[in-house]
Amino acid sequence: MANVSPTRGDISTHPDAAEMRERYARMLGGRDVVLMDGPVFLLGLYCAVSPWILHYTLSQPALVPHNLIMGVAIGLLALGFTAAPARMYGLSWAMCALGVWMIIAPWIVGTSPDMGVALNNIIIGALAIILGGMCAMTAARSLPKP
Repeated sequence: MANVSPTRGDISTHPDAAEMRERYARMLGGRDVVLMDGPVFLLGLYCAVSPWILHYTLSQPALVPHNLIMGVAIGLLALGFTAAPARMYGLSWAMCALGVWMIIAPWIVGTSPDMGVALNNIIIGALAIILGGMCAMTAARSLPKP
């Protein structure tokens, strides 16, 4: 009968132990950016539903689909950051560009926005710029040194 007791031995004697440790460290190395995924997703969700929360669907009808599409785009970036962080964090700067666009969009897409609509988009844009910059800096810090 085989010995299946829990005190079988130490894995440090396994021939592939060093390679497994290195692979595990590589896998977890880029996940220090995980703290950004949630806030970015929530920002995208709020951006998408903000026309209905602030009730400007009738006063600014052009901004309604705009904010919905931008919110979905930010949310998809957050999901991409979660699913494939090593590949997606290069797009963190794209989120900064989306933030800049969100700041100027009320005057380009909308028609003479009131202070509430403009302030809403300015806050969303500023948060997108801040979170995108934080994602980019964190990703740059977690890249392996040559």
